[in-house]
Amino acid sequence: MDFASDNAGGASPRILDAIVAANGGFTPAYGEDDYTRAATKMLSETFERPCAVFLVATGTAANALALAAVTPPWGAVFCHEDAHISDDECGAPEFFSGGAKLVGLHGPHGKITPEILAATLAKYPRGLVKQVQPAALSLAQATECGAVYSPAETARLADLAHEAGLAVHMDGARFANAVEALGCTPAQASWQAGVDVLSFGATKNGALACEAVIVFDPDRAADLAFRRKRAGHTLSKGRFLGAQMKAYLEGGHWRELARAANAAATRLADGLAAIPGVRMPWPRQINEVFVVIPAAMDRALRQAGARYHDWGVRGLTPMQEPGADEVFVRLVASCSTTAEQVDGFLRVARAAAGRQGRPTY
Repeated sequence: MDFASDNAGGASPRILDAIVAANGGFTPAYGEDDYTRAATKMLSETFERPCAVFLVATGTAANALALAAVTPPWGAVFCHEDAHISDDECGAPEFFSGGAKLVGLHGPHGKITPEILAATLAKYPRGLVKQVQPAALSLAQATECGAVYSPAETARLADLAHEAGLAVHMDGARFANAVEALGCTPAQASWQAGVDVLSFGATKNGALACEAVIVFDPDRAADLAFRRKRAGHTLSKGRFLGAQMKAYLEGGHWRELARAANAAATRLADGLAAIPGVRMPWPRQINEVFVVIPAAMDRALRQAGARYHDWGVRGLTPMQEPGADEVFVRLVASCSTTAEQVDGFLRVARAAAGRQGRPTY
């Protein structure tokens, strides 16, 4: 019953087989191989336009390199205050950009609203030497609270950013899950909505270790190859990144994996919503379930071996915050999560709710 992270699940057998198949023989190093060329071509086809593609092994590297490519050292990157780039990447975006500043914005469920973005941009006029200069907007798709931006929402924010001269970056660690939830095309969720550079995640969705920085205007990617090499993220045996990404995309496998993870989360969310004493502060959208549960249920689940994270009060309004006898938690399903694992978790939760509801004398 491991719902701590979609990184906790294993890799897709199809992707592992592709890595093994790529291991035979000799091929040019440093990404000059046929696997990487094929993956790059497939990504351009997936997004319906020619793209500059840079494969890396981690999401942190993808985000940090992408932002460094569009942000000078004196620049400001506007993001949600709970964004992964702000809370979970150990200063990598600031380091890789040479000192750019992350500016956190408020917003429910981890989302930035047009009103908050407009108000923040007004506080950062261009040309004021004592202040960092507005350079980029970073949106997480999906957010740290499992919410997705519709193409229309992304476009509205991108329009505001572009009007202010900002580039738009999207942290797509769970982009596949978001696209499946939205029922749109990858292009509609990204460059057609105004995204300039995308960190396209695969690791959380079944890859072993593979992400892509995708720049939708190749002219803006002139220095990314040098930045990647200088940062130590140009793999010498780059074919293994290319083989992963190729297998991930072939036959729509990436969307198949995301559908499986989202479906497992749906089963989990529906089951929890039916248990007395459980509160869902917002609807499940992707493969993450955010839920307020009784503290006694939390203890019973953990004693039964369930793994998941306490989420504090992130994303909640004051009215939604847990009470003294409640806990707000995040549960993440992966493409490896089975119905049996979900049902086992729900059995423990239901039993705990039943014990809590018994009268005492």
